[in-house]
Amino acid sequence: MAFSVEGLLGRTHQPSTSRPVPYSMRLASGAKTPVCHYSGTRVKLPPFHESRMKKNSSLQSTVEYAATRLLVSGLGAMPRPLAVAVGRGIGRIAYALAGGLRRTGMRNLQLAFPEMSERQRAHLLRGTFRSLGRQLGEFSQFPYATAETLREFVAYGDRDVEHFHQAKARGKGIIFLTSHLGAWELLSFAHSAFYEPISFMMRPIDNPRIEDLVERYRTRFGNTPIDKKAAARSALRLLRDGGTLGILVDLNTQTREGVFVPFFGYPACTTTGAAVLALRTDAIVLPVCAPWDEARKRFVFRGGPILELVRTGNQERDIEINTANFTAAIERHVRAFPDQWLWIHKRWKTRPQGEPDFYRARVAETNLRPSKRDVSNRAF
Repeated sequence: MAFSVEGLLGRTHQPSTSRPVPYSMRLASGAKTPVCHYSGTRVKLPPFHESRMKKNSSLQSTVEYAATRLLVSGLGAMPRPLAVAVGRGIGRIAYALAGGLRRTGMRNLQLAFPEMSERQRAHLLRGTFRSLGRQLGEFSQFPYATAETLREFVAYGDRDVEHFHQAKARGKGIIFLTSHLGAWELLSFAHSAFYEPISFMMRPIDNPRIEDLVERYRTRFGNTPIDKKAAARSALRLLRDGGTLGILVDLNTQTREGVFVPFFGYPACTTTGAAVLALRTDAIVLPVCAPWDEARKRFVFRGGPILELVRTGNQERDIEINTANFTAAIERHVRAFPDQWLWIHKRWKTRPQGEPDFYRARVAETNLRPSKRDVSNRAF
């Protein structure tokens, strides 16, 4: 889910900066109670009520779970058209209230589409919130969905199905290369109902009770989640055995986990996981997404064409080139359906050394230049 109840309900206390704080607190090495350092004097403080802290944490977890279950179950009790309409309404409300997310989204759109007016960017951003709300409504219906009911609003183009069958015919593992565009939750869910279950990489939600709830919805037709924190061995085995693995590759990552490749002309730190798995298993890489088609009133599966792997003999170079090619495929999807991608995510948060922070620093327009770094052998 794009929005987390943790993010909506969580609160982090920020100390006042109106006057200096003359002391600091920390746990001394091996100590069970905090100590206070004031002008070099070490003074023992009263012990924390750890049991109360645990109760507060448990209470917060319970409240988050109850709110999530109430929301999803309430929408799930509605007929699908009404649930989707309410979900879209929630998206509109979120757009109005979430000022920080709006600022992030407008900043991203400024970077991606400098030729657009502010009004055009705002229109796309409102579409993002509507798309997220629509997916919330659809997600709430998962417990009651069947292959027959899904076919009423999920379609596969003949050419897209042909790309999928071409991938299957090669007799190797398949990587569904996808992004937070359209109904990414519905993409794997419907595929498992229409064709066969797949596995997908995911980061568990911090609240385990919410994670259990979401997992029950996602896996109703046999899909298998793989924790991305410990995914390597399971993913390698799955692909070598000819299985299908879905990987979301469009989010910002840390430098230790990714490489910088162009995304809308700017270096974006991108996970190398998909490229590493593909190169090690010779898996077939198929870019996929499921955008909403307003004219057809359906989510339409878009798959392919197959991305052929580039091998130069230099492992690091191969990982970088293929990651760049994968990211270019995602960018093509986003450009095709710009009002359905997750613009509220800080995609360019991690910067190359020496480059300004796009989200904190006030960077002048004249200082923003698309990346000119060459990635040879790329297939953009």
